[in-house]
Amino acid sequence: MAKQNETTGIDRTEMFGAREGADGIIRCDACPVLCRIRPGRSGACARYANQDGQLIRTDPLVMSERAAEDGDAMVPFLESQEAWDGNPITGADVFVTGIGAGTTYPDYKPAPFIVSSEYEGVDTVTVVSEGIFSYCGVKVKIDTDRHLGAETAAVRAKGEHVGHVTTAEYGSQMLSLGGVRHLTGGSKKEGSVTCDTLMALCNKEAVELEIDGGAKLVVTANQPPIVDGVEEQRMRVGCGSAAIGIFAQQWHGHTDEVIVVDDHITGVLSEHQAGKVLDMKPSGIRIRGRKSTAGRYFQVAEPGQGWGGTDITDPLSIIETIDPDVAWPGMRLLMTSTTGEDSIFCELDESLRPVETDMPAPLIEVVDRIEENCEPSLATVLFMAGAGGSLRAGVTENPVRLTRSVRDRMTRVTLGGAPAFIWPGGGITVMVDVSRMPDQSFGYVPTPAIVAPIEFTLPRETYAQLGGHLGAVTPLDAVVEEFKSAARHTSARNDNPWPLQQQGKG
Repeated sequence: MAKQNETTGIDRTEMFGAREGADGIIRCDACPVLCRIRPGRSGACARYANQDGQLIRTDPLVMSERAAEDGDAMVPFLESQEAWDGNPITGADVFVTGIGAGTTYPDYKPAPFIVSSEYEGVDTVTVVSEGIFSYCGVKVKIDTDRHLGAETAAVRAKGEHVGHVTTAEYGSQMLSLGGVRHLTGGSKKEGSVTCDTLMALCNKEAVELEIDGGAKLVVTANQPPIVDGVEEQRMRVGCGSAAIGIFAQQWHGHTDEVIVVDDHITGVLSEHQAGKVLDMKPSGIRIRGRKSTAGRYFQVAEPGQGWGGTDITDPLSIIETIDPDVAWPGMRLLMTSTTGEDSIFCELDESLRPVETDMPAPLIEVVDRIEENCEPSLATVLFMAGAGGSLRAGVTENPVRLTRSVRDRMTRVTLGGAPAFIWPGGGITVMVDVSRMPDQSFGYVPTPAIVAPIEFTLPRETYAQLGGHLGAVTPLDAVVEEFKSAARHTSARNDNPWPLQQQGKG
């Protein structure tokens, strides 16, 4: 990269923090490590290198290209970068992401790219940078009924404590990984392993995790999780009570009792309100556990890898008593898990003991329908970080105005062009689904901290009001020209809103 680009007139080497010393060694101040990089070598993070005395980014700048209206082709000028004819490029064509943009951290200089473009008649500015985040982590949603570990149990990678199990959600187990205490508050090895784990998860790579007293996992963003060596197939349709409510009408007439086994709320059809509406006879079957409301039972078993996320492998073991004054020989009993993966059909013999027998076709159809209504099991990785300090100073001389603009939805925040959820309250705390970001969006610095792209997009008039660095603004077509042979181009996802759209328009 030339020290000063002839098209833009911007000295990007100076922006990235190069300081040349004796023997061509460059000191890079892109992060607090302050690497001294010899000619032909890269820094500790492998993101910056010394090329003939100039500091360069080893990863290319990534530009997101928008497909043509028919969705079949990329915008024409990007099909051949070398053949671009110099016609004006608008923000409807290209979005410059923060991936490979570099950083000015921890200095007060303007962000590496402040790009002006026009979109739908509005003069727009996008401030493009890579943030260095110590205050960051990932939330991992694992779609499974299986018991992964006790709440607050330690989650480990390569033996190091990198996070914990947090509160379960409906049909999913949740992990909270990373955070500043694991990155910087423990041993050097703990910080290094935590950083490696976060970066791999965010870059959609497979990561092996182990939960104290619980399961071993292989987690990959937007892929089925592997629990104790078995790939999960589906998440539950609902708790045991919900399954009763959904399918009661379809079971009615084909069986006299249904028990849906679940770690949280086990449902019993004849007692349940759904059974009452259908005017079902009591079955006399009493199951273990603590009764909540009619037909809903808590704590029928311990959590585990068995039926419905319990430790049960023999579902009949949860039957505590069968009342001989209510039950009758030949009474039909269906037991199923919340995913339909496990099910049995029984009839009571003359001694009122359940005897497993072939399941009638109508009940097989409904059990199959339970499975059909279970969504595919996935692991979802959400990157979460706080954007503060000098990152905001790279946007404006008065950072609190940026925070207020983001909160007031005047400024859109994206990461690699993907939409970010902004947490309410103070500061700029962002969360993004990494599967919606381009591949290899994340890096690291060995402090340790995660490096992630971030972009702030807003009307130019608003940017001026924020006290933005107007002297560092570069037209979009000039950036495209400067990097036409060096940038990496990626197709924008159709399910992501175009980053330059005004808030509320998609």
